[in-house]
Amino acid sequence: MPTQPTYEQLVSMPALAEQPVPIAFEDSNGFLNVRHYLGIGSEGLDELLVDCGIPLNWPLATGLACLSAEQHLTYLHELKTGDRMSVRARLLGRSERAAHALVHILDDTHQRVACVFEEILLCVRLDDRRTEPWPTDVAKLIDEKVAEHAALPWAAETSGCLALR
Repeated sequence: MPTQPTYEQLVSMPALAEQPVPIAFEDSNGFLNVRHYLGIGSEGLDELLVDCGIPLNWPLATGLACLSAEQHLTYLHELKTGDRMSVRARLLGRSERAAHALVHILDDTHQRVACVFEEILLCVRLDDRRTEPWPTDVAKLIDEKVAEHAALPWAAETSGCLALR
């Protein structure tokens, strides 16, 4: 498994989707149920995408949406009900119709990385459910965010199983 950045490195990035682990997300062992990690990380990625010209109402406003095509999740530490958690999201690249993201879910209570996942997301026209090129303004903002994240002082360690095509 690739070496992940440390909690201390990641907290220098903007915090997204900050919240405690709610009891409603608890499994029978008192931990965050595995099915919620992807949802929480996706909330954080959605917040980051607002900076790229993709507001939460983008589908209604434009008829376009960001749809997830692939994910790869790695669980490093469990989160317990009541633990404080947050997300740090990093854009790794963009193609004409897709983007590659790396998302870290942090356990802020114990100051450690709980989960990391990669995602390939697509620009999709909702009426015919086909991919299409990113709008020019969005592509420019994604590229700027990719460049900003590429300048971070640690490598983006990926699984190696996802890539832009």
